[in-house]
Amino acid sequence: MQTKVLYLSDLKFNLETWKRELRFHFNEMDTFQEKLEEIAEREFGQKALKPLEVFQNRILIEKDAISKLLHRIRNKMININRVSYEESIDGRMRNEQNTLRDDMKNYIKLHYELKEEMMDYFLEWL
Repeated sequence: MQTKVLYLSDLKFNLETWKRELRFHFNEMDTFQEKLEEIAEREFGQKALKPLEVFQNRILIEKDAISKLLHRIRNKMININRVSYEESIDGRMRNEQNTLRDDMKNYIKLHYELKEEMMDYFLEWL
């Protein structure tokens, strides 16, 4: 039972860390959206507006992805809190955690690629 408690606390730690990171990224997307609006107000023309619209769409997609990951994390936390300490660890929780971990790794990679592209855009137009 002691091993199971440690294992579950490790899973909870991962989930809480991911949740904080996703919330930060969600707020960061709001900040980027505000900067895009500043550029739009300056009327630089089509050369600036075309990528701006693409970034706005990508921000919406990113925020949707964040919401879905947060939902999965909430569900995972509910499942962890429902686990019986009398049952043996069957690997099911670990397998579910691995797919979420892989999705988080992929999301983070894509997030930082988007962020880098947007920062380059901001350097050009701000």
